[in-house]
Amino acid sequence: MIMFLNSIKSAVGSVKIKKRLGRGIGSGTGKTAGRGHKGQKSRSGGFHKVGFEGGQMPLYRRLPKRGFKNFQADYKKSLRLSDLSLIDEPTITIETLKRNNLIPGYVNSVKIYLSANTTLGKSISLQGISVTKGVKELIQVDAV
Repeated sequence: MIMFLNSIKSAVGSVKIKKRLGRGIGSGTGKTAGRGHKGQKSRSGGFHKVGFEGGQMPLYRRLPKRGFKNFQADYKKSLRLSDLSLIDEPTITIETLKRNNLIPGYVNSVKIYLSANTTLGKSISLQGISVTKGVKELIQVDAV
């Protein structure tokens, strides 16, 4: 069978029919044509620059020019004590948790809490990891 360019059709649903604005009350988008009443955005030619905030000092001018650092620099994560049973090493550090995919790479402080009816079944020591009171009773903690 020979295919002609004028017989090619686009896939069903790939071409969306454009909404016809301002075509009478029955169309649903008549009169104000979906622009609402009054205001800058309802007028023809009523546009403003990208980043314009209605006269308020724009964000790019409110922030320092350089050396700006995100305020949320300390990324904390909480873990259950039962999650530590997945690790076979006797000493657990933050790097150990990252290696075993228990916390993401950007986390820099971890706190272990006790979940209901948890028994670890092995002796471990934690380094550089904070714990709750209940966990402290169950395991040995080094240099918290």
